[in-house]
Amino acid sequence: MNVPDYISPIIAYRAWRCDAAGLKSVCGEPWNPGQPLAARCRVYSAGTIVGRAEAAHDAHDAPQANCTCGVYAAKSLEHLRNTGYDRFGIHGEVYLWGKVVEHERGWRAQLAYPKNLFLSPHVLPFTLAEIQSRLKMLTTYRIDICVGDPKGDIPLWAKDAGYSPAGLDYLIERSKRYHDRRRHERALNKGDRVAILGRGIAVVEQVGGKEVHVVLWNRSMLRIGRKEIIWDESNRRWEARAQSSVVKDCRST
Repeated sequence: MNVPDYISPIIAYRAWRCDAAGLKSVCGEPWNPGQPLAARCRVYSAGTIVGRAEAAHDAHDAPQANCTCGVYAAKSLEHLRNTGYDRFGIHGEVYLWGKVVEHERGWRAQLAYPKNLFLSPHVLPFTLAEIQSRLKMLTTYRIDICVGDPKGDIPLWAKDAGYSPAGLDYLIERSKRYHDRRRHERALNKGDRVAILGRGIAVVEQVGGKEVHVVLWNRSMLRIGRKEIIWDESNRRWEARAQSSVVKDCRST
């Protein structure tokens, strides 16, 4: 899709949601790749009021000065942030054209299409496979995509050049840090708690190559096969079965 070149489109700022199907307005309106979003009045639908209007009127083409219809966008990124819309994780510049109604801090437009996207790091998946799937969907919009990192924006994909080496390095390093952290979190260490199902919570005293020594609340010392202690993701804890895992139960002296 090409933004018409016989007029000068307005460039404004707005936020989006994102799922597997693509970009959506905060209210859930889908933005389809390669197609401008055309505003329509939602105040009246089959004779029933479905929104709020500043003045009663008949159905009309959006936007109208005496209505609230139209594609909304802010005049500045600062205003977008001050109103809290940046919390949705994806923001950027947007082209507005057709009929446009101006307000003090923004516009309501007849037609709109994203100009670029800035992704907050917290909306990006951590695994490279998930990141690739998300970016594959976003690149169908054929617009520039960046990471809005606090230390400086990082280009990920450009419509004329494809993936950015700096962006790929950032994603790989970010994924590596995530896996390193997860590996450290999954390492069983002295002092960790283990739920011995049916017996209670034990504390790790010693971790060996094949066995782990733990102490129960009643001061029972248990020797458990290391492979029998597993991390339960749903409960976020280490667990072992009482019947099959205990190698030896000897009272502490």
